[in-house]
Amino acid sequence: MIKNRSEFPTDELGKISKKLSAVSETVSTAESVTSGYLQFLLSQMLQASEIYKGGITAYTLQEKVNLLKVDEKEAKKCDCVSSGISNKMALHTAELFGTDWGIAVTGYATPVQESGFKLFAFFSFAYRNKIIHTEKIELNPDVKGPAAQIHYAEHIITAFKNKCSKHHPA
Repeated sequence: MIKNRSEFPTDELGKISKKLSAVSETVSTAESVTSGYLQFLLSQMLQASEIYKGGITAYTLQEKVNLLKVDEKEAKKCDCVSSGISNKMALHTAELFGTDWGIAVTGYATPVQESGFKLFAFFSFAYRNKIIHTEKIELNPDVKGPAAQIHYAEHIITAFKNKCSKHHPA
């Protein structure tokens, strides 16, 4: 159990809430590797019910295909972990929830053969039906499981805060 996590991204969430509220924009998520932690974090924002419309955790290839319109052939080639898969997930979650912003993440929280025993994730931000940011996060293989998931989600929250600030200055 995590107690008194000083690194909980309270400041970032506050800034995201303030920026999105000021321009009446909304956000939704599509997650795989973080298994809902982004959804949890966004629900902690002030005025979350006005800004955060919801999210979907699609952990398996079939759920990504069925729910997020990911191309099955492309997904099989990369074990559902690529910038292209992340982009499609971000675009579709925004469409599905009717939001201005869509955030998506897919990757590995434990080293497995399919990842070359490396830990990495791709995340994407869609804004009004266009991908405006895609990034790969690489972790030390010693960081595993929940620690990797938390690291990915908190990195994404910080990147989203920065993107919101650049997209909506002042």
